[in-house]
Amino acid sequence: MKEFLVELTTTVPEGTDRAVVDERRAAEAVRAKELTAQGHLYRLWRPVGELRSIGVWRADDEAELRAKVLGSLPLWPWMTAVITPLESHPNDPGRAA
Repeated sequence: MKEFLVELTTTVPEGTDRAVVDERRAAEAVRAKELTAQGHLYRLWRPVGELRSIGVWRADDEAELRAKVLGSLPLWPWMTAVITPLESHPNDPGRAA
């Protein structure tokens, strides 16, 4: 699988019932665990004081990432995504020798 740096920003539509938001957030946590187990979600961070996330995600290609991986997130309809394909750097200290 290829790796992608993904920045996700969630904007809940005004007037959305709080119970709906809570339900989707709970389902989001469950789905994130499933995607981790499947190898699609590798790392995830939240910048301090911000309501967005930055993560390393894996998929065969960007189309699969958008449609089948990120598109399966319960909050996806409320998200915007900035996706950057990644490739290995020759000086990566984590790279196997």
